[in-house]
Amino acid sequence: MSLKLSDYVANRLAEAGVRSVFGVSGGASLHLLHSVSEHPKIEIFCPHHEQAAAMAADGYARSTGGIGVTVATSGPGATNLVTGICGAFYDSVPMLCLTGQVSTFRSVGSTGARQIGFQETPIVDMCRQVTKYAVMLQDPEDIAFELDKCLHFAITGRAGPTLLDIPDNFQRAIIEPDKLKRWNPVEQGNNNVSKWQSGILPSQIQRALKQLNAAERPVVIAGWGIHLSQCEKEFYQFINKFKVPVVMTWAAADLLSADDQFYIGTFGTHGQRHANFAVQNADLILSLGSRLDTKSTGTPVNSFAREAKKIMVDVDAKEIKKFEYFELSLSLGIHCDLKDFFKIVARSDEAGKTRPDWFKQIAFWKSEFDSFDTMLRANSGGINPYLIIDKLFRDAPSETQFFLDTGSTLAWSMQAFQPDASKRIFHDFNNTAMGWALPACFGAWSCDKSKTYFCLSGDGSLMMNIQELATIQFHKMPLKLFVINNGGYAMIRQTQEQWLGSKYVASNEGTDLGFPSFEYLAAAFGFKYLRIQSIEDMDRNMAEIAGKDEACFVEIMIPNDARVIPQVKFGRPNEDMEPLLPRDIFERSMIVEPVLASRKN
Repeated sequence: MSLKLSDYVANRLAEAGVRSVFGVSGGASLHLLHSVSEHPKIEIFCPHHEQAAAMAADGYARSTGGIGVTVATSGPGATNLVTGICGAFYDSVPMLCLTGQVSTFRSVGSTGARQIGFQETPIVDMCRQVTKYAVMLQDPEDIAFELDKCLHFAITGRAGPTLLDIPDNFQRAIIEPDKLKRWNPVEQGNNNVSKWQSGILPSQIQRALKQLNAAERPVVIAGWGIHLSQCEKEFYQFINKFKVPVVMTWAAADLLSADDQFYIGTFGTHGQRHANFAVQNADLILSLGSRLDTKSTGTPVNSFAREAKKIMVDVDAKEIKKFEYFELSLSLGIHCDLKDFFKIVARSDEAGKTRPDWFKQIAFWKSEFDSFDTMLRANSGGINPYLIIDKLFRDAPSETQFFLDTGSTLAWSMQAFQPDASKRIFHDFNNTAMGWALPACFGAWSCDKSKTYFCLSGDGSLMMNIQELATIQFHKMPLKLFVINNGGYAMIRQTQEQWLGSKYVASNEGTDLGFPSFEYLAAAFGFKYLRIQSIEDMDRNMAEIAGKDEACFVEIMIPNDARVIPQVKFGRPNEDMEPLLPRDIFERSMIVEPVLASRKN
């Protein structure tokens, strides 16, 4: 049976389980958009900016575990996707970007001209470094082959975004689906399919488990890969079997409840002080699904857990190998998917042991250092952001999905968050783009309207995608939007205090940055508006905010001088966070030898 190519694309997306598609109209993508919109199993959502469309697809993929799909036209429509593509690429989120391209009879081809067709842009070349696979369709008869390939690569191995650029004249071409060549990863020699050597992998994992059991001060690092591989249950079983304390990267901060006996907290340059002490004083680190970037290790990288054996389990061999460059030695690098890791662990006879002294030491650090940091956080006056955000997390209904924007809002949230089993946190943790949370939250809601959605954004981040308030209101999403207003870019001001003599350039409201009245803005977009200026305001209004089946815009007024406390200044190891502990307390609290820089104020 003959079929228009764009209709074939829509059918194939539905076959792959896609239920929401996010697109902005344009002349070179109209056939794709029309075919998707007419498919009975797919709902199309139309943000006002392609960047938001990509971020909505990202949010959809993170929340469902499926593939997020976005459609954009050629030229600026396609280039506007790039920030969203980067967020998915660096966080290994499966996404398919369908871009329209000018008709082949209007393309540059081999002429050497800069541009021939209107809005012609080489988006494939631009995106090759931030996609797993990017290609422009060269023949309508190749659509099944290339679309299969894009869908396959998006979810295989280390997941990520793919891009298929389809010329306008190909979109409306008539094809015969039954006669099309299909992509077969086995026949085509798919290099992205890892071939585990069944004899080697179990022996590596058994060796790791023996080292884990022999350790006296072990710490497990839980990373985003646990969520990506959908191994949350297996991870929990593993922790309870081996009885090891756990620190989380930000992307995995919601894996364990705060009252779990093995929970420590978040670690890294903007983590919690006691969690960093646990990592830096460990005698063994087992990293599961974290690439251990410099936000995790600190700088220099070889100061990370420097007296510990380090075992890293990761689906990407290059992430394991990179540490050779930084002169940091791994005791064991295990290149495998966590699904395989946990399957082999489940068959192992190794069992964990209790370590009461180690848990007691961690509890002591937490008590001592939390008191120190709590005292420092209270000094700025006005609303303490840690207290207000902690309250917001605690008082939110069960099953709430939190979408966080970057900057101080993110850092305060990740240090204040006390997770429980029913709440999830989402952010584009490695690209960490301003303005991500609003469209990503909408993307998640598009496919599951049963949950409560809280979006936490800074005043600066909100301005990056503020137009999507119209999209949210149009679709009657009962979003709870909390805008942490600290008068500009507080995280940048903190960096300027550390390195640039407290000269605030391009970071302060009223000097370099202009902001609207958020109250009037909320009214213009039809949001119920509330201003929070104290903890008591939050107490009085939280139940009403959470209970209303309508969109709410909540502006929380934070002092301009509120800062992220603690954080690691570049050049210091992760255990030595600012504000610095008194040197006598710091040295007395360390088990391993402090590095030279940490001995000095």
